[in-house]
Amino acid sequence: MQFDSSQNLSKNKESITPSKFWLAMFKGHKLSQVAGFTLLSLTLSISGCSSMGQLQTSTVDNGATKSVILETGSNAQPSSEAAKKLNDLAVSAKKSEDACVDDCGDVDAIAHLDEEIESYEDIDAQPALIDIEEDDIDDEIEGERLGVEHVPLNAISPQTLQAFVEVIDVIRHDYVKPVNDEMLFQQAITGMLEKLDKHAEYLTPESYDNLRSFTDGEIAQVGLVVKYNSNQQVWEVSSVLSQSSAQQAGIKIGDRLLRIKNAELTSDMTEQDVQQLLSGIAGSQVEVTVVNAQGGTRRNITLQRNLAANNELSVTVKNSIAIIRLPVFQNGSKDQLISALKQTGSAVTGVVIDVRNNPGGVLSSAIDIASLFIKEGDLIQVRSRTNHGQLIKPKGKPYLSDLPVIILQNRYSASAAEVLASSFKSNKRAKIVGEQSFGKGTVQEVVPLESGGGIKLTVAEYRSAKGELIDGVGVKPDMVLAHDGSDWQQTAVNLLLSQDRPFGIKFDTKFDDDGSMLNDY
Repeated sequence: MQFDSSQNLSKNKESITPSKFWLAMFKGHKLSQVAGFTLLSLTLSISGCSSMGQLQTSTVDNGATKSVILETGSNAQPSSEAAKKLNDLAVSAKKSEDACVDDCGDVDAIAHLDEEIESYEDIDAQPALIDIEEDDIDDEIEGERLGVEHVPLNAISPQTLQAFVEVIDVIRHDYVKPVNDEMLFQQAITGMLEKLDKHAEYLTPESYDNLRSFTDGEIAQVGLVVKYNSNQQVWEVSSVLSQSSAQQAGIKIGDRLLRIKNAELTSDMTEQDVQQLLSGIAGSQVEVTVVNAQGGTRRNITLQRNLAANNELSVTVKNSIAIIRLPVFQNGSKDQLISALKQTGSAVTGVVIDVRNNPGGVLSSAIDIASLFIKEGDLIQVRSRTNHGQLIKPKGKPYLSDLPVIILQNRYSASAAEVLASSFKSNKRAKIVGEQSFGKGTVQEVVPLESGGGIKLTVAEYRSAKGELIDGVGVKPDMVLAHDGSDWQQTAVNLLLSQDRPFGIKFDTKFDDDGSMLNDY
């Protein structure tokens, strides 16, 4: 009967006015009983202050609008969470009309937040701007979040609101399978963010709590191990780790992995390539496409990186050359580096910084480490919505400024790793060796939602100190190496040994931010 009612209604749409159409919808569907009143209330409420003007076909006056909203709020009983949300939207529209003033249409009004917004200081969060200089700004800016205090409903056309309500209604009644209203709304939020850019995402309350459980800048995995089946010419799941998001999503051994993000998996990829696409900053999410071993329907699944990987910084010394392996930039990476240098007990005449497969992490950590090697100059440029070309300078004592440096990077060196490489390259402080880096030149902020969960939103982009674009481009190496990479560290060591170097530096056990070093070794 529902299908017939909907079908008959669609035949008569052209012969009735919009207001009669929505009244007819009330009789046919439970959701429409609320959603229709909601939309009618919205279109009338916003017309009183909207620059778009009134809906031409509506004959209901403001008094009728008030009665509709009152009836919806007090008498009608929404039959679903979706209906309740739409009902709340109508009430908000009425309040917006009552409080409307001349500037109510200012969609770019700045929100003056009474409470500090919680954020994470990694490169995928609000940037920590250090020693900023800008010609037009005298004071140091500390990355305040801008937005709108309340989204004025008259910024949305009645037609768009009508389309949204209609789509929800049609899906609920005509889609081939039953749908969950909460899921529809969450997917609408997800789609809205994904259309902004590939880094913006919606975090459910569970995903947001998982993200908060990690230390800033940790690397994590989704719990999948895959191998290439040359006979079937497919990538197969060979292991699913316990307590992983992959296990929770029902992925099984033998399932075939077809895509990661927007990348089709091909025969010329290595296992390392696939693992790097699956891993990333702890708490972040990645969409994969899988199908079971017997074929069947493809499944697009969003997995959260919730299994911590190896995040340990390490230092080894070969022929007086210190090889610093930086898998990620975390809070305290500089202290870890200093501690590791102390433990070597060897004189150092050059440094190799290996950031291959480093997905980024804490921006301020990358700045701290660059500042150990660079005396002066601009490290990186950060551009946000509110300003242009803020330059970040080195801070602290450049204890290692006399040592020659080589940066090792590959196609998976991203974000904060690119900040480090770009800082060295702009100041001609190191030779960049390996492959062109990933090309992620944007900064994300994690914003908690009062309703639970949160969103990750792009709030700034960074460029080289000279203003060169990094996002989508990456940092180009001075010397290109083959993708194999097994002998890259030794190649870098040989390059340093072949050039003139200063006397070595040996690190005293008292070496710290105010510490000492024993020179002339």
